[in-house]
Amino acid sequence: RPSWHTAFWVQGGNFLYRVNDVYESWISMDTFSSLRFVQELEEGGKERVRKFEMYPERSVFIQTSNKNAKEQPSVSQPLDDGSFLYFIRTIPLVVGETYEFNRYFRPDRNPVRIRVLRRERVKVPAGTFNAIVIQPVIKTKGIFSENGHAEIWLSDDDRKIMLQLKSRLSFGSLNLYLKSYFPSPNP
Repeated sequence: RPSWHTAFWVQGGNFLYRVNDVYESWISMDTFSSLRFVQELEEGGKERVRKFEMYPERSVFIQTSNKNAKEQPSVSQPLDDGSFLYFIRTIPLVVGETYEFNRYFRPDRNPVRIRVLRRERVKVPAGTFNAIVIQPVIKTKGIFSENGHAEIWLSDDDRKIMLQLKSRLSFGSLNLYLKSYFPSPNP
């Protein structure tokens, strides 16, 4: 079925702890639901691969990277970590508001909360932008965990480009900055 494929990379660390993660999402163009989610995690010398296949029409998912993979209950319009970042860009963001969504593909981790914190001007390697700052919270470990206090700066315009992300993790902090941006030739 027609889908968008998105990917983002998290790389960095210090001489004691390195991170090299890849998150990939396949999102249905018809329903804006996740169809596949892949995490390739390389953190502190440990490597893990997690693969999920989602079946929105049946509200189930399968973690295909498990040896004993079996269907597990999901939600009707599932989103994964990466597709949530794109979904957020489609909603109006009002400073001071908190939005709740029961669309995370693992039902026990819902609701996902999006707090709209403030507007500010931000400078990143790609330039200086007017931004709106949000805080996503998912009941999970990692970048968007409840204890991570992640903040995301999106361009304060119709594109809502992710400009910067900051989060606290168990091994330190994670800061990501937009280095460059090229609009799609097929918007």
